[in-house]
Parts: sequence; structure tokens; C-alpha cells
Amino acid sequence: MENVQAIKQRFGIIGNDVKLNRAIEKAIQVAPTDISVLVTGESGVGKESIPKIIHSLSHRKHGKFIAVNCGAIPEGTIDSELFGHEKGSFTGATQTRSGYFEEADGGTIFLDEVGELPLTTQVRLLRVLENGEFIKVGSSKVQKTNVRIVAATNVNMFEAIEKEKFREDLYYRLSTVEIHLPPLRDRKDDIHLLFRKFASDFAQKYKMPAIRLEDEAVHALLKYRWSGNIRQLRNVAEQISVLEQDRTISADTLTGYLPGAGKNLPAVINEKKSQADFGSEREILYKILFDMKSDLNDLKKLTLELMQSGSSQKVQEENQNLIQKIYGKSDNDADFDTAAKSSDAVSEDYSDIEDYEDSEALEVLPVSQHPAMRGRNEDKYHFAEEIEEEETLSLQDKELELIKKALDRNHGKRKAAASELGISERTLYRKIKQYDL
Repeated sequence: MENVQAIKQRFGIIGNDVKLNRAIEKAIQVAPTDISVLVTGESGVGKESIPKIIHSLSHRKHGKFIAVNCGAIPEGTIDSELFGHEKGSFTGATQTRSGYFEEADGGTIFLDEVGELPLTTQVRLLRVLENGEFIKVGSSKVQKTNVRIVAATNVNMFEAIEKEKFREDLYYRLSTVEIHLPPLRDRKDDIHLLFRKFASDFAQKYKMPAIRLEDEAVHALLKYRWSGNIRQLRNVAEQISVLEQDRTISADTLTGYLPGAGKNLPAVINEKKSQADFGSEREILYKILFDMKSDLNDLKKLTLELMQSGSSQKVQEENQNLIQKIYGKSDNDADFDTAAKSSDAVSEDYSDIEDYEDSEALEVLPVSQHPAMRGRNEDKYHFAEEIEEEETLSLQDKELELIKKALDRNHGKRKAAASELGISERTLYRKIKQYDL
């Protein structure tokens, strides 16, 4: 078994970070087996090196090594790319084609960005992992393949599982052994070393003297966050090598090539999203309408109490919580005072009757019995909430409604409508024929 330093030299890996060395050690130990491996880490940390190490040290090293970027293949064709298809299985399938799993038989297949796989493809991949079986698109014949799968992702898999974007059973099948590569910001001692290596490489490539950093520039280099990791560091080294005439780089010059340098202040980040993570515009609209309905009922209640009591101060004291719910906190009390004054004007219409109460002993009618309010009194429940007819819960009606809306929104374009509905074009054609649209 080769040691870590020999592997670094063989594959051009630079750095002496403890976490990096541990990741390479795990790759060396797991290589002779057929265990599935999941490589995790941020974008740009060099995840593609681990599958190459595993393949070259395995008994499959004389077989094919195929790397597939799952995020770069369109959802409609990824099954055909991975598993192959039969002639005539879909429009444009003019001949039978072998997929990557069939081609890599006896070797290793590297699935980069595996977290971007659609759920339907994840089911097929799970079957390959369990018993090595797959079926070509448009075929009914089960085929076998003997292939080792190494996957990589920069997605937080547990969040993807929680949001039902990735199958939990597939995650545990892929991550029999998980190898995590640390981000560049956690490898402080390696940053300047990598920069010098890149500067030397570009000096040879473009036939010019190598750039050198001043001490303050080195300090700025180490302080920077490097969100793009090694890929970003390499790009910065190449830009400076090509654009700068002076080969000694100051801190100010370097900072000009680092986006947002000096602005990476600490901030509180809410890692968990709100529970009200709406899945569609319809749910958002429903919530807004229900909130408006609740506020309207509360306003009706307040207005009725104001009319019956005639004292806005008393109503304000008794319904303080309700007022704050509608108008907000105490900063908006003026809004309620304005509303209260307008309702007090209703009772002023009857103030003349009270002026004569002592002098002529006239009977004063309550607000509810006054002729102006008599029409309201006849309907004692005029403020009550109206009950709307219950919406139909038929799945067939809902399906028909969504298909019509999707077709209208996409101006009759069936391919776009099928994509929006999350179904295949063939399924949409069948539904259109079924409902006679």
C-alpha cells in the first residue's frame, strides 16, 4: 500500500493539512474493496482527485473509469445517458445506445454532483447499488453490470433528505464510506503554498517571471475567506500573473483581485429556514387571504363594541391585545385612535337626545333601538362571518384544473406545461386525450 506522500506526488495534490491527509488515507484504505464511497465538500476543494486515487489503487484499475457530471445532464435525458436506451424508445432515438453503467462494466463510475439527480433516476440508481441490475429506457430486459460507484456532492445531504429532494435509503447506500475534504479556509498553512505553486505553473505557461507576494500580501491572502476554494485561488493567481507588470505584489494590489475583501464581517446566519417554507404560490395566497379574513372579523368585532359602548377609551382598554394584533405595537396606536374617532362620530348624531334628558324627561332610546339603527337590529348577525360553499376535493377535478392552468400559462405549449406540472410529455398527452381538452 502506497503512503500518503507518494499518492500526493503521483496525483499532484499539494498540502499538509491533517484533514486532507486523513481523507487521502481513507481513500487508500478503501480502494482495494468494492465499497461505495461518497466524497463530500464544498465546490472547488478538489473532490475529483479522490475517485481517481480509489480507482488507480483498486483491482479495477485496468477497467474503465468514467466520470459523469450529473448536474450538467438535462433531466429528460439523464436516464438514457446513465442506463442507455432502445431504438425508437423516444423521439430522436434512431438507434440502440449503451449507457455509462453498461460501458463501465468491470470498472469504476464517478457520479459528480449526485445530489442533483432527479428522484426517478435515484430509484434506478438504488437498484444498481443493491444488485447490479438496470433496465434500458424503452426496454423490458433486465441487464447486469459489475461496476464500482464513487459519488461526490457539495449539497448538504441531510437538508436535501428533509426537503424530500434526495432519497434517504440511497444516501445510506452511497455513503458506506464517506470522505470529507476540508474547505481551503480551514487549511491556512496550505494557502500560500498553493499560491506559490500556481504562480510557478503560470510563469512557465506564459513564459514570464513568477510573481511574489510581500509579507502584508501573504497576511491578506491567509485572512481571505476563499468561498470558491482552490479553484478561486488558482484563478486569482492566474489573473495576477497575466495582468500585473510588477512581479512583486503588495497587499493593496492583491486585495483588488479578491471580491469583498475586508468586508467579511461576522454575521448571524439562521441555518434553519422558517417552518412556513411554502411549496407553491397557491399556499402563499391562501395564507394571505386567511390572515385578511381574520383581521376583517376582528375589525367587525371592534366596530360593534364601539357602537354599543360609545366610549373608545373603554373599548381600547378592554381589547388591547386585539388592537395590537390588527394595528401592530404601541407605535401604531395613533391608527386606532383615528379609527375610534370615526366611530365616535356615529354616537354624536344622537347627542341632542341626551341634552333633553334632564329638562323634558324624554325617554332616551339605546343605540340599538334608535330608528337609524333599526334596520341593523332586525339582522342581529349582520357582522357574522359568511360561510362559503365548501370547495370540491375531487382529485380528478383538481388534476383537470391544474392541467388547464398550466396550458394557459404556457400558451398551449405542452412541453413547458408538462415541465411545470412535473410530469412527462407522454403523460400530459394521455391526460389531454382523457379529459378531451
